Amino acid sequence: MAKIYGSHDNLSLEQIELFESENNIKLTEQYTNFLLKWNGGKATPNLFMISTEHGPSVLNVFYGIGDMYDNLTDFIEIMDERLPLGFIPIGDDPSGNVICLGTKDPYYDKIYFWDHEQEPENPDDMSNMYFLANSINEFLDNLYEDTEE
Repeated sequence: MAKIYGSHDNLSLEQIELFESENNIKLTEQYTNFLLKWNGGKATPNLFMISTEHGPSVLNVFYGIGDMYDNLTDFIEIMDERLPLGFIPIGDDPSGNVICLGTKDPYYDKIYFWDHEQEPENPDDMSNMYFLANSINEFLDNLYEDTEE
């Protein structure tokens, strides 16, 4: 599994529950545990495969909860009218694309890549969404290093 570094202040379950209540979201158990352990940050290794057609991308940062630049609440507000219903942004790549977590069925717990260059008129049109993993832990397990140096 990838190592997380540069993470933010530790969170309590109460802080996460308050965040859920304020944002009208129920986070998945695995993602809640990820926030409790790391609360965002950067990962190493940090490459992931979008699709065979699109190739790899770089995980820039995971968002956290609290007073920080990469604040989850801010990015939820920024992406509110742009992501399909039932998804929240949990991180991004250096090109402004977003790593998303499904918070409602049938996408609950799943991790997707949202490509801003293919953004559709209707946010619920998932033509610019690419499945990455069944959970945050699987996504972390799938991160890899560039070995072509």
